[in-house]
Amino acid sequence: MKKQFTYIAAAFLFAGMLSAQKIDLNAMPKPGPTPAINIAKPKTFQLSNGLTVMVVENNKLPRVNTTLSMDRPPYYEGNIAGVSQIMAEQLENGTTNLSKDDFNKKIDFLGASLNFSSNGAASNSLSKYFPEVLNLMADAIVNPKFSAEEIQNSKERTIEGLKADEKNASSIASRVSNALMYGKNTSRGEFETVETINKIQLADVQNIYNKYYAPDNAYLVIVGDVKFDQIKPLVEKAFGSWKKSNTKFAALEPASNVAKTEINVVDVPSAVQSVLSVSNLNNLKMKDPNYFPATMANYILGGGGEARLFMNLREKNGFTYGAYSSMNASKYSPDFSAETSVRNEVTDKAVKEMMNELNAITTVKPEELENAKAKLKGSFIMSLEKPETIARFALNQKVQDLPADFYTNYLKSIDKVTAADVSNAVKATILPNQSRIFIAGKASDIAEGLDKLGYPVKYFDKEANPVAKPAAQKVDASVSLGSVADKYINAIGGLAAVQKVTSIMADATTKVQGMDMSMKLLQAKGGKMRMEMKMMGNTVQKIVFDGKDGYVEAQGQKIPLNDKQKAEMAEPELFPELTFAKSTELKLSGIEKYNNEDSYVVKGPKSTYYYSVKTGLKTGEVKAGEGGSIPTSFADYKDVSGVKLPFTIIQNMGGMDINMSIQSYQLNQAKDSDFK
Repeated sequence: MKKQFTYIAAAFLFAGMLSAQKIDLNAMPKPGPTPAINIAKPKTFQLSNGLTVMVVENNKLPRVNTTLSMDRPPYYEGNIAGVSQIMAEQLENGTTNLSKDDFNKKIDFLGASLNFSSNGAASNSLSKYFPEVLNLMADAIVNPKFSAEEIQNSKERTIEGLKADEKNASSIASRVSNALMYGKNTSRGEFETVETINKIQLADVQNIYNKYYAPDNAYLVIVGDVKFDQIKPLVEKAFGSWKKSNTKFAALEPASNVAKTEINVVDVPSAVQSVLSVSNLNNLKMKDPNYFPATMANYILGGGGEARLFMNLREKNGFTYGAYSSMNASKYSPDFSAETSVRNEVTDKAVKEMMNELNAITTVKPEELENAKAKLKGSFIMSLEKPETIARFALNQKVQDLPADFYTNYLKSIDKVTAADVSNAVKATILPNQSRIFIAGKASDIAEGLDKLGYPVKYFDKEANPVAKPAAQKVDASVSLGSVADKYINAIGGLAAVQKVTSIMADATTKVQGMDMSMKLLQAKGGKMRMEMKMMGNTVQKIVFDGKDGYVEAQGQKIPLNDKQKAEMAEPELFPELTFAKSTELKLSGIEKYNNEDSYVVKGPKSTYYYSVKTGLKTGEVKAGEGGSIPTSFADYKDVSGVKLPFTIIQNMGGMDINMSIQSYQLNQAKDSDFK
């Protein structure tokens, strides 16, 4: 069968072309003088149960923002990792006083937002409804209704998400890199698995709530159209019965950087991009003299589209869509990280360029420093319009033990930073010689290049356990390119049945960003193709190609296909395997895991095909495109008029899986007029 749905990604790219706008990136506005900043200071009181309440009156708009945060160190969950998140989800399931439906109806009726996390809660509402919303927040927190049924529902949703992430390189990278930095059996490095989620019971959720979801060292920050003298009785009534836990927290497990920079790799055989990060731990705190210089260094290095990492890896080399860095001065886990995702074939080059930039950031140019100051000051000033920003400032001042004038002098502190300050801060916070270069990607494609970079390379599995370097499986001498193609043809129905197929029409459904989409794809011999995508009954995209010429239609515009696009579509056979034996460009390169199956790998100039060693069926293919490789997986083969075709097709576009469910196939129904 021809490469079903490999044009999906192309269709979305065409849509992007139609809406693209030209932006002048060279016109840099000149910064004005540094303005004086006047930030309202919160008025504070504390309840007898330990809850600290901070109130900032702001009567510009009739709205109130409320944030509850708990200042506590991370705690180890062990064999029930994930229980805190499961617990937090229960707080949205009603209270002992209100059913789940009644609780949510009240929030909706008041036009408010209210959400909970394992570390607190937040709400936004009109000021006239603030007392009611505050009471609803308190009722959920003080009087939670935990039920085995709702906990089971949360567990099932979580497990579904974990299974969906099993082949997602970004999810794997986030989990394993953190586990390696802090240790997988520590409070900061542990992660949930299907096994740990399955073990969670009602009693575990109740225990976590009683021990850790408590007013001890908790802060309630209220910002907006309120009167301080009216707040205290409201809060005392709502939260006064919330019981202290008096929990004693264990000391954080020690964590340190590697003595010498090393590369850590997790093999993700299905990945067409490598998720790459360079990370290290530091001791940066917001009250440190190095805070502003380190923030400046991070901005210059990876703070946005004009930063060094972005300009190098994207603009200069075209390795990626974006590259960024972060400097995290958190109370319990301060660290630095630079991150990007790159094509497999340039992974080693991207590592080299990223490390070059990390080593070079000790020196900054005057214009870079001035631009960073202007951008950071502008961002700070704009953020003051948001009530949640003022809440965050008030909380930081308490939790981070900041000077009383920290935010009042924020702009002045930025202005004072010199190039020498940046250089000194970098030496303490960005440590290119003591970093973990972490990569989640296809080891068979990237290992050879990584070995040449001069760093020790260590391999880990998806559970952060050390493993040996993945070794390529050798193909038996009796297996050839022709025999792989023959086995596939026989598996789907045999040569005679396949040769009778002159066209294939597929009707499919999927979801794109939560919206239902239907697709009709018609392919015929001679490279003819017609694809139409619809949402809510409306055609959003159509591509038509008659084997020689064609067009793409979207947003009411019809654009002719260019020569390059036509050349990519012009494939004479519906089943390219019929031509494998005579091909001089294809080669059988080994056996790899694809779609969790050992698969023969057939590589060509622009496409790589995978065929199950066991069944002979095609498990997937990867097509090279202008924006990077596009992987497609095939599964759930069923007989259609004597030929087996896949009824589940998953294509990855920009890290997002598009899961196509085939509703029906029709063979040999195409007419020439269909491609006009």
